[in-house]
Amino acid sequence: MGAHVSRTDFEWSYTEEPHRSRRQEILSKYPQIKKLFGYDPWFKWQVTALVLIQFVMFYVIKDQSWTLIFLVAYCFGGVINHSLMLAIHEISHNLAFGHARPMANKMLGFFANLPIGIPFSISFKKYHLEHHRYQGDEKLDTDIPTYLEAKLFCTTFGKFCWVALQPFFYALRPVITYPKEPTTLEIINVIIQCSFNTLVYYLCGGKIIFYMIGGSLLAMGLHPVAGHFISEHYMFHKGYETYSYYGCLNWVTFNVGYHNEHHDFPAVPGSRLPEVKRIAPEYYDNLPQHNSWVSVLYDFVVDPDIGPYARIKRKHRGLKT
Repeated sequence: MGAHVSRTDFEWSYTEEPHRSRRQEILSKYPQIKKLFGYDPWFKWQVTALVLIQFVMFYVIKDQSWTLIFLVAYCFGGVINHSLMLAIHEISHNLAFGHARPMANKMLGFFANLPIGIPFSISFKKYHLEHHRYQGDEKLDTDIPTYLEAKLFCTTFGKFCWVALQPFFYALRPVITYPKEPTTLEIINVIIQCSFNTLVYYLCGGKIIFYMIGGSLLAMGLHPVAGHFISEHYMFHKGYETYSYYGCLNWVTFNVGYHNEHHDFPAVPGSRLPEVKRIAPEYYDNLPQHNSWVSVLYDFVVDPDIGPYARIKRKHRGLKT
């Protein structure tokens, strides 16, 4: 089973999350960063290109062997779908068409969701914005593992399994720990996605359904691009709760690796986050950071000091301390 993790509880903090105060400090020193706020006019075309690439792949590989389907899903299709998931992350911040056109953002989210196979574009926003607003909150930040996860997956082998099963925990944790009533748009998201999946099955068969959904799940687990799930907020250095990654995989993930910059300035689209770092390097260069998402996954699994407990939490207002 391997080494048992050294931690027996989360790291509890009684100060506010660091991004709000740092944002104010940086803006007071570099007000020109406000010019980076807004949407990226090229973003919608990038999303459209990724979706169309997947549509072409449906036709190209529909008659191939299961072995090839699996390999292409892991090495190519899953990467594209993961990129589309992070496009939906951008869309959740209204960075496709701006805050003045919320429905246009949502419609692009429905479109970006199609090749992924799992309807989540509306539900993601509902929980993700609270992750920003209440980072570390024991109830409202559903990005943090539950006590059950931390206790069950507390060995080297357990952490390996947890990483492999991460897409299921990531999807199910919010609806179990912090359920919310489904909205009309969520229902529409489900109807559109199920209709699309049915059409794909009718036209291309079950192999392409696996290519879509299986590729999405594979690329959220034991996969290099999935390293960002752990690299972003797991405490690799005591006292630090958000980490940036500046490696090449940012090219296919809309710069989600610039995560300190993103939490400091969620109104800045991913394409402009490197400019934030360039303008205010003294605020980011000396923070602990990652250079490889593969190394993040490896260290998470084998290092007994890191595991699901390695997160900073804060008491939810209204709960007993």
